[in-house]
Amino acid sequence: MRIAAFPKGYLPAMVLERTKTVYEWIAEARSLGVDGLELHTGFLWDTSPGEVARLRDALHEAGFEMPMMCASPDLTNPDADARARELDRQAEFMRITAELGGPGASCRVLSGQAHPGLAEEQGVEWAVEGIRSLLPLARELGIVLAMENHYKATGWRYPEFAQRPSVYRRILDAIDDRVHFGVQFDPSNAITAGVDAADFLETVVDRVVTMQASDRYLDPGASLDDLRQADGTIGYAPALQHGVIGRGLNDYPRIFRILVDAGYDGWISIEDGVNGLDELQASVDFLVDARERWFGGSREVRVRSLDAARAAA
Repeated sequence: MRIAAFPKGYLPAMVLERTKTVYEWIAEARSLGVDGLELHTGFLWDTSPGEVARLRDALHEAGFEMPMMCASPDLTNPDADARARELDRQAEFMRITAELGGPGASCRVLSGQAHPGLAEEQGVEWAVEGIRSLLPLARELGIVLAMENHYKATGWRYPEFAQRPSVYRRILDAIDDRVHFGVQFDPSNAITAGVDAADFLETVVDRVVTMQASDRYLDPGASLDDLRQADGTIGYAPALQHGVIGRGLNDYPRIFRILVDAGYDGWISIEDGVNGLDELQASVDFLVDARERWFGGSREVRVRSLDAARAAA
């Protein structure tokens, strides 16, 4: 298992306000002791070839790999022209993912937003159609499309169309590719969907290609039942706070057991730092300890399973 970091606490400054550069984040991250940095498409204010090459060199000079690109295509937009633009933009960032991360790097893909009035059947059809249309490029580039169990992307107006596990599974099960497509598992997003993270993981663990690690805790006096909405989801309720990984609601020992039993030994990217870099460092320390305790002997199994999948493709 290899550890990456993603600065969730810096998203407003890096993506929306553009007051903090990706190069400043790379410099800060040197102190964390991680193997790689997950990037967000919004970190790249300039996507020209020269700037992408500059970013690639900066990552390598700092000793980091770039294993994961956090992209957020809206494949369920009712406007066909808008969906086409989303696919073009996703393709652009898939190429950038390959440039920055090389073969085997993953680029996140989402279903899209839960646009008002969008029927489930139609949304599933558009999402599956969109992902399938991107797979030839993923194969050409040698990268992996990783569909996250997600809540709501930065800048989106509506929550994720496939937030509920039943909808997520419909899309996942409709796409057979197990080499260039799979699951990006986020345990905290399972909580916002109103389900137990480990229970959800057991249903998709055979398709997991990357993982984002975070944790949530409840404000005193609050309960998940209090936060649950009519559709069974929870969302980003104010009483559901970010915290250091391993100290919140997620049962990480059970999550690690499930992953190890399935032979997973890929990247785990820490999605933390909302409350400061000190908490992000504490989460890194937790994952470093977990790597020694849980993942020491699973790499060979993971390599064999990936080789077998590629041979069968």
